[in-house]
Amino acid sequence: APAGGDGGGSNNEVQWCFLQVKGAIDEDVAEADIISTVEFNYTGDLLATGDKGGRVVIFQREQETKSRPLSRGEYNVYSTFQSHEPEFDYLKSLEIEEKINKIRWLPQQNAAHFLLSTNDKTIKLWKISERDKRAEGYNLKDEDGRLREPCRVTELRVPTLKPMDLMVEASPRRTFANAHTYHINSISVNSDYATYLSADDLRINLWHLEVTNRSFNIVDIKPANMEELTEVITAAEFHPHHCNVFVYSSSKGTIRLCDMRSSALCDQHSKFFEEPEDPSSRSFFSEIISSISDVKFSHSGRYMMTRDYLSVKVWDLNMENRPVETYQVHEYLRSKLCSLYENDCIFDKFECCWNGSDSTIMTGSYNNFFRTFERSTQRDTTLEASRESSKPRAILKPRKVCTTGKRKKDEITVDSLDFNKKILHTAWHPAENIIAVAATNNLYLFQEKVN
Repeated sequence: APAGGDGGGSNNEVQWCFLQVKGAIDEDVAEADIISTVEFNYTGDLLATGDKGGRVVIFQREQETKSRPLSRGEYNVYSTFQSHEPEFDYLKSLEIEEKINKIRWLPQQNAAHFLLSTNDKTIKLWKISERDKRAEGYNLKDEDGRLREPCRVTELRVPTLKPMDLMVEASPRRTFANAHTYHINSISVNSDYATYLSADDLRINLWHLEVTNRSFNIVDIKPANMEELTEVITAAEFHPHHCNVFVYSSSKGTIRLCDMRSSALCDQHSKFFEEPEDPSSRSFFSEIISSISDVKFSHSGRYMMTRDYLSVKVWDLNMENRPVETYQVHEYLRSKLCSLYENDCIFDKFECCWNGSDSTIMTGSYNNFFRTFERSTQRDTTLEASRESSKPRAILKPRKVCTTGKRKKDEITVDSLDFNKKILHTAWHPAENIIAVAATNNLYLFQEKVN
């Protein structure tokens, strides 16, 4: 089977079991501890999370050891660092939050790892490296680091490297600032691994990873008169294989595909993906719930997936007039849109992700539920990230939401769903069935049950 384990068309439904949970159990969750982004690196051996307090925590997968040869490695804390601090824009009298909006890894080129992290205004390139040796025997420095008088140096010594306890260092290598007037919602590394894009509500900029003082504006949808503003950019991503192609989604539920070969400013799109609205289902909330909160290319580059408030859609890049697949995430909430509007939940931005072989997709919901959809069989599953099922290797039981009058024993009613518990951020290991699910301040890891 292809990477991802369940290689399309198989009848073996993946059984998920609990692997780990990270984070405190407290009822009172500090705002700064709420996880705001989750991202595996290209090999899946590292997993990074960002939170509202501006911190990045990196987990590393434990390697198999001789004492535990067949144990699938758990993820343990590898490095924690403060990526962003709160700032104040004195010109606009605005506070700039430290919250990490997105993390994107760069492919590993040497022993160190590199990642991009961004808050609303500033993107930073971080280097994460290991040190297990230190130099001793300097000529101009004492052992405690103080400088020696040159006249006291009577012999020439060659410094030697001595082993020391492993130290993981995170150091900021580049800071890309002052290029966005509005809040950054997306960053995406290009397949040329030399450039990346950053998108805010009205503009998309192209950066070179080596150049911090200049970026190129490649999309600008800001109208001359802001009163004529009808839509904003909600997400953007580069194609996984074609370095000239990127897409961006809008609050109107449309996706534009742009080709940088056609012009330097990509205000004229090459393709425009939109599903015609069914007039019979139009309501006061239609425009809000059609806004796209996430767009992700499949690993193959043939499809892309978009998430709106109630559904996930899979689009073939060769067909613009409608999606090839539509999956209802929580259709039972359609009758509750009024109360979801009043408590602002209707503006929640859910993300979505593909498994390694593009055969299954995953996205979050409320009540700490998350959904998986198997594309070939159209089989959908609702699972819950909760501490009740957090015994080692405990199998996750599928959950059911009761949508009719009579509730069965195992079902949960729509009215008893907890809308404060929501899963907005999920990630899937690039080659195995291991998933990471952020539930408020806790990070849950689940893996496929192995016999």
